[in-house]
Amino acid sequence: MTATTATAPSAAAIEAIKQKAKRLSILSMMSTTAAGSGHPTSCMSAAELVAGTFFYAMKFDPKDPNSPDGDRFVLSKGHAAPVLYAAFAEAGVFPESRLMTLREFSSELEGHPTPRIPGVDAATGSLGQGLSVGSGLAIGARMDKSPTRVYVLVGDGEMAEGQVWEAAAFAAHYKLDNLTVLADVNALGQSEPTMYRHDMEIYRKKFDSEGWATEIIDGHDVAAVLAALDHAKATHGQPQAILARTIKGHGVSFIAGKEHWHGKPIPKDQLAAAIKEIGPAINLPPDPGKSYARTSLPKPPNFPAPAPPDYDPSKPVATREAYGFALKRLGAVNPHIVAISGDVKNSTFSEIFEDAFPDHFYQGYIAEQNIVSAGVGLAARGKVPFLDTFACFMARAYDQVRMAAISRSNLNLCGSHCGVSIGEDGPSQMALEDIAIFRAVHSSTVLYPSDAISAERLTEAMARRAGINYLRTSRPKFPIVYSKDEKFPIPGFKVLRQSPQDKVTVIGAGVTLHEALKAADQLKAEGTAVRVIDLYCVKPIDGKELAKEIAATGGRLITVEDHWAEGGIGEAVLSALAQASVAPAKSQLIAVREMPHSGKPDELVDAFGISARHIVEAVRAIS
Repeated sequence: MTATTATAPSAAAIEAIKQKAKRLSILSMMSTTAAGSGHPTSCMSAAELVAGTFFYAMKFDPKDPNSPDGDRFVLSKGHAAPVLYAAFAEAGVFPESRLMTLREFSSELEGHPTPRIPGVDAATGSLGQGLSVGSGLAIGARMDKSPTRVYVLVGDGEMAEGQVWEAAAFAAHYKLDNLTVLADVNALGQSEPTMYRHDMEIYRKKFDSEGWATEIIDGHDVAAVLAALDHAKATHGQPQAILARTIKGHGVSFIAGKEHWHGKPIPKDQLAAAIKEIGPAINLPPDPGKSYARTSLPKPPNFPAPAPPDYDPSKPVATREAYGFALKRLGAVNPHIVAISGDVKNSTFSEIFEDAFPDHFYQGYIAEQNIVSAGVGLAARGKVPFLDTFACFMARAYDQVRMAAISRSNLNLCGSHCGVSIGEDGPSQMALEDIAIFRAVHSSTVLYPSDAISAERLTEAMARRAGINYLRTSRPKFPIVYSKDEKFPIPGFKVLRQSPQDKVTVIGAGVTLHEALKAADQLKAEGTAVRVIDLYCVKPIDGKELAKEIAATGGRLITVEDHWAEGGIGEAVLSALAQASVAPAKSQLIAVREMPHSGKPDELVDAFGISARHIVEAVRAIS
């Protein structure tokens, strides 16, 4: 670590920030009292930190608060939203009168920040995620060779979350010296004092041990706050942690440092007295009702078509391997592609991309929550993040994916080694819930390729598509089904076997598509024709078009999937048909229904009821 000498803040600067901090506290109290809910005491402990950052340290254009050239501020302790909104208003992003619409249905100023608000890059409020988002923003700025600095305000309560330390390790490993954490250590949680209370040395040792440049200050001493911010800017080769000892409800005697005030506004009849203790009252005009919500959010950038897949049709290829080749081809035509792997790059094959574009690949290690939230930060800077791990471990980051959707983020996730077909590793490694998980996420697209060509084309589609995109890849090698010129629209499906004599529609994806094709060949030899559909897009599904195929087989439907029945392909199909006001005449949903165990892939596919043999039996039963 190296540091340059910083000039001490002037007396005038210190006094100006003191007055800003007072206004932030007062406005936080006023807005939460008007709303009848909120967290004013959590705002008041951070007022000097926020004022110093916004009005002394940050380079910030209030006319373009999300500009990639400006410094970024992430409020990880999202319940302190009123102090963030007050800072935006004081900076001129929107008028102060707008603060009095806090939490109203018609207002963009929600109870916790979302990117609907100018200047906000990611939704926060589910604690522990902001430092990861900040890491992604810092990496993106570094990749852009931008002087942007990223500031993240965390609370001591949320530092009990393991993700904070995943992010701390990640940021230090990559020497993100454009990243500064401000820790608001006010010693009070929601229900009782925090674990370490005001033992500042514990927090210092934690950040020190990860490789951060740390400094402990009195968070209400403005001179100390500004000096620490200067020290952070002057530090090179390390991220910086400013550990601020603060008082919850600072400045108002009857709430300062008192328990049981978390999430409680000051009663209307006590507000004037509370304001008087801090400074003069602020008179705001009525809000005219104009919305200041952002009218647009980042979209994936356009890019030319990548080189087409070039597989030998006679040789089977795993879809997980095709994912790696797809990233490499995308990287050649889209400089915004960034990949992070959860220490499985040699299993998901994202190492193929790393070998070709090492400056666009990051090892995330075994820290899935951090990986996803860092992707949110990258996406906010206009990058196209691809994040991969085993599909079963995506469950660890479900809340982060949920928050990414609230952030309106454009995020691409690849979960490999899905289902019982992975074989010997056993059930702890078998994702049997992931389709259900991702189907339940707002704005999500769920894709499930069955050969290398579809895997590549669907990976390309993800790079072009906004929202949360999930690609489910498989461990076994599958035969090539499609030509290199095949297109895969979203929503969509492919009919691979059909005839006027078809008795049943069989829908599969991944390993079960190939089992369905085997079953179709066996049934054909017996004189029974079935229609086989590759449901490569599990969400969204065009129910009307799918209903036409099922109607052509007398309304008889079988779905088969390497997934639990709950929330999987079968239920997705039935839901899509119901939305199209169609119901199959007869149906069977074939899925994994018993807890699997280790074995050979073919053994497991058969033993747990999703092989060609079981499909044949189901067809006979309903045809």
